[in-house]
Amino acid sequence: MDTTAPKRNDPYASLRFQEFNFYLIIRFAFVFALAMQFAIIEWKVYELSKDPFSLGLIGLAEVIPAVLLAPFAGHLVDKREKRGMLLKCVIAYVFISTGLFILTWDKAVAGISTAWVLKLIYLLVFLGGIVRAFTSPSTFSLLSLLVPRELYANASTWSSSAWQIGGVLGPALGGLLIHAIGVHWSMLVVVFVFFAPLYSLIRIKPKPIFYKSQGESFFDGLTKGMRFVWNTKVVLGAMALDMFAVLFGGAVAMLPAFATDILHVGSLGYGFLRSAPAVGALLTMFILAHRPLVNKPGIKLLAAVFGFGLTIIVFGLSTSFYLSMFVLLLSGALDGVSVIIRQTILQLKTPDDMRGRVASVSSMFVGSSNELGAFESGFMARAIGLVPSVVFGGCVTLGVVITTYIISPAMRKLDLKP
Repeated sequence: MDTTAPKRNDPYASLRFQEFNFYLIIRFAFVFALAMQFAIIEWKVYELSKDPFSLGLIGLAEVIPAVLLAPFAGHLVDKREKRGMLLKCVIAYVFISTGLFILTWDKAVAGISTAWVLKLIYLLVFLGGIVRAFTSPSTFSLLSLLVPRELYANASTWSSSAWQIGGVLGPALGGLLIHAIGVHWSMLVVVFVFFAPLYSLIRIKPKPIFYKSQGESFFDGLTKGMRFVWNTKVVLGAMALDMFAVLFGGAVAMLPAFATDILHVGSLGYGFLRSAPAVGALLTMFILAHRPLVNKPGIKLLAAVFGFGLTIIVFGLSTSFYLSMFVLLLSGALDGVSVIIRQTILQLKTPDDMRGRVASVSSMFVGSSNELGAFESGFMARAIGLVPSVVFGGCVTLGVVITTYIISPAMRKLDLKP
């Protein structure tokens, strides 16, 4: 009997494929390491600058290369073997994390001004943005080569779950380690975590390349993913909805300032606040693995993002640590619905030979909106104040959802059946 054969309505069907399990380790370890790294660096930057705008600059430093290189990166990933590309990305992250480990060592930066330390941190974050431009399409493309097409929705749910587990543990452990051993040695832990995906990638065999040039020019190949997204309205709508919601409704980047100046909970409380959204999203992932979103997923997506906007408004107004924790957890649970629906749309609607390019466009729309949102939050916090900036962002998110509902019939009629 073939134990890897997919079974109807089996919530664990994807997990019966060994290489997919290694993929989940890669997915988890990537997010775990990067989430912990960003939590540590955000704390360090705010500690050095005491300026919310400096937190926004972290996001800007990463998003600039990630967006500018995304079309080229997706085109290159489609033409290359995915496992090999991802392996190169992991090695690059090891070197970048090692650089951040050195920069957070007081003895190593003795005699260097605070301004220059911040500039060097931003430089390494910028280099991380370059690597991320290639990581996102490589990871997305590899998933579809590990399980049958009929399991894409199930695999996307488990992949998102691994992502969220990393998102939970990364910042939480980052906050705990900052409290226990300091920023410098916490960064060393990040370096070692990156060796887990290196091992897992070795256990996955090289995969076939589906790229077909069909006599197209370099420019046509480069922009094919953008044209596909533009012409596939439900894909465009899902990306745009998530992008604007995260761009204006993201409050995570400002958490060091909220933890220090509003809630007064220090690094330990910061770690719990930073992990709360991912805890909520993780709960959603496990529920949806057993109860997939089949009926009216588009309406449920719009409702989830609307609820997300409301939680951000409440968080901005809260002065209670426990209320802030609760609404952040709820925001993550609602965001988890959005993540699963969007990933399933992309997996089902994207042709095999265009997965890298479409994933790069998704990275430009969605992945980079976190960093642009961080910059927007930092800019608005300086302009109108920390609390008003977060409340304003939540209100804009509500407006985006209402507008999408009115102008996008494809979203209202969305069907996720393969």
